[in-house]
Amino acid sequence: MNKLFSLEGRTALITGGSRGIGRMIAAGFLAQGATVYISSRKAAACDAAAAELSSLGPCFSLPADVSTPAGIAGLVAAYSALQPRLDILVNNAGAAWGAPFDEFPESGWDKVVDLNLKSPFFLTQALHGLLKAGAAAQPAKVINIASIDGQTVNPQETYSYAASKAGLIHLSKRMALRLAEDNIVVNAICPGAFASEMNRDARDRADAVAARIPARRVGVDDDMAAAAIYLASRAGDYVLGTTLTVDGGVNLVR
Repeated sequence: MNKLFSLEGRTALITGGSRGIGRMIAAGFLAQGATVYISSRKAAACDAAAAELSSLGPCFSLPADVSTPAGIAGLVAAYSALQPRLDILVNNAGAAWGAPFDEFPESGWDKVVDLNLKSPFFLTQALHGLLKAGAAAQPAKVINIASIDGQTVNPQETYSYAASKAGLIHLSKRMALRLAEDNIVVNAICPGAFASEMNRDARDRADAVAARIPARRVGVDDDMAAAAIYLASRAGDYVLGTTLTVDGGVNLVR
């Protein structure tokens, strides 16, 4: 069973890896033996996070803004200068925007959809060659981090966020069919309430949020790490185009 969930000898790239869910996944991958590269828009924060995570295993910082084509190209160039292949890609970088329907700005739409939906596709496309190299011996993995807000409707007016995450769920299925031809396995994870900068309610009002969750708690680091490890490891090789919901049952009561 240890070998089934091991990531020994594997390399991973995690966008938005300096904090929140991305950092939870990075820590889990390191604990399972992977070499991890994390990327985020803020270079200082990315460097600091990589330095801290290095206590768990080899972790390196590759700052980049993957919301733009130039940022994607820069990240791919930086990674390919260090590694000849990529075994695991986690498309986690994301943004949110909330505003009333009549006031919702186009800028808030474009910022969120570009990062949450457009970037995972084009970053995976740009890394396709490296992922195929990683898939030579065993399946390479792409994990797209969506959200339960893409599965069910929450009470907040986060139009572009919900639409982008719903789109990412479907995009993961379409990508899974195509990339299976190259021994690359694509899946999505839909997190619920996890304490993070993006989900400040779960971070700052955990007891109140937990009262609305059937599991009666918000998610913790190991919950997210375990889900990602499952999909990234040999254990998830036969799971294709699936959305793994990790939400303590919120979707059952919305």
